[in-house]
Amino acid sequence: MSTDPVSAETPVCSAKGCRAPAVWVLAWNNPKLHTPERRKTWLACEEHREHLSAFLGVRGFLKDVVTLSDWESAAPGEGRGSAADG
Repeated sequence: MSTDPVSAETPVCSAKGCRAPAVWVLAWNNPKLHTPERRKTWLACEEHREHLSAFLGVRGFLKDVVTLSDWESAAPGEGRGSAADG
């Protein structure tokens, strides 16, 4: 039995080297590569949400920031993909 609080089933933060549980979904797209409705996602813990949001925002890529629970409960027809669509 593992003592690691983050299991294979627990989404983790996308920040480099971070293994904290994800709390936020940062939905983004690169308008030079993706159609306007396409959403790629990064996951963020509380500590890295602002940093990752700023990184995407400076580039004009950030489209939405929502809690992971809200993202997962969104209706499939709302243009939202899997939180693992990084």
